Order: sequence, then structure tokens, then C-alpha cells
Amino acid sequence: MTQTPQPQVWPTLRARDARKLIAFLVEAFGFEETAVYGEGDMVAHAQLSWPLGGGIMLGSGREPTEDNPWNLSPGTFGAYVVTDDPDALFARATAAGAEILYGLRETDYGSREFAVRDPEGNLWSFGTYRGEPRKG
Repeated sequence: MTQTPQPQVWPTLRARDARKLIAFLVEAFGFEETAVYGEGDMVAHAQLSWPLGGGIMLGSGREPTEDNPWNLSPGTFGAYVVTDDPDALFARATAAGAEILYGLRETDYGSREFAVRDPEGNLWSFGTYRGEPRKG
């Protein structure tokens, strides 16, 4: 029996209003809130899990310091996410107010997909294409 390994690559992003973005990503796309650390409006670290596996990590935007040199600008993130039901997810995302970049379409590589922008300006593409199998 082969088992898919746990995710070891976690895309990360920063947000101007991390708590609001977390709520949007859960409502609009169906991410699951796995962990959120921080006080008040500040989110030091959050993990949102994707139902099919993997997920993202995010936190509140902040200026780089000597102790925290990693500076990601809010609204500059982009991701492709696999879904088994792009039609239902498109309806969910648009009902929650995601800005449509392009609607449902078929691609020449066999995916049914769409793309939207979240309230922070991040780009999200969702589709059925699962990537090519690993070699070896």
C-alpha cells in the first residue's frame, strides 16, 4: 500500500487583515482553519488546510526587522489548487464575493478550472488538473 507523504512545502502569504482573509478563505474556498496564533487583530501564524491535502500558512503583514527579515507584501500571492468539483467551488467563491479573473473553462491539458482574486488581491486558480506523475 502506498501512502501519500505529508506536505512538506507550505506556500505562505501575508495579509493586511489576516483574520478577515482567513474567514474569507474558509467561507469562499472551503479551507479549514487548523491553527491561528496571535492576539487581537495581529496573526503571528495561521495554518489553513485544504480538504484534499496540503494547505497554506499566513500571518499579518509586518515590516521587516533584524529578528524577522522575511518580508512578503500583502496581496502578491498566487496559487493553483486542485479541486474535484470546480463548478460547485466556483459558485461558492463567487457567492462569497471573490473577484472573477476568468470563469469556468476547459484547458488543453485536461483541466476544468477558474481563477479569482481574494479581497487582499491574491490570485487563486482552482482546477481538476493534478499535475504530472513523478518519475521513478
